[in-house]
Amino acid sequence: MKNKYIASFEQAQIAGKNVPEFRAGDTLRLAVTITEGDKSRVQNYEGVCISIRGEGVSRTITVRKIGANGVGIERIFPLYSDSLEKIEVLRRGRVRRAKLFYLRDLAGKAARIKELRK
Repeated sequence: MKNKYIASFEQAQIAGKNVPEFRAGDTLRLAVTITEGDKSRVQNYEGVCISIRGEGVSRTITVRKIGANGVGIERIFPLYSDSLEKIEVLRRGRVRRAKLFYLRDLAGKAARIKELRK
């Protein structure tokens, strides 16, 4: 049982954020605010969502992208964080699992996800 003040505070945080509907397997572009010293800028992070976990304000997503030299990079983002400016769904993936951790072991064409047809 949550304290009603904490619950109302969390609801207020969630209400202020516009989050599109997406699932694991979707390719996302996240606009992340990066602060260096007294300057801040927005940098895009584009990759496949491999997991969504948590509930309410503590909901997080894990996004995996392939960096330089074919090295996989994963980042965990709190969904309702102030550092996330915008979430854009680029492709809908057709997968049969909620957690796509098996992509860590695959490389190249084997790691591709089919696009969901409507």
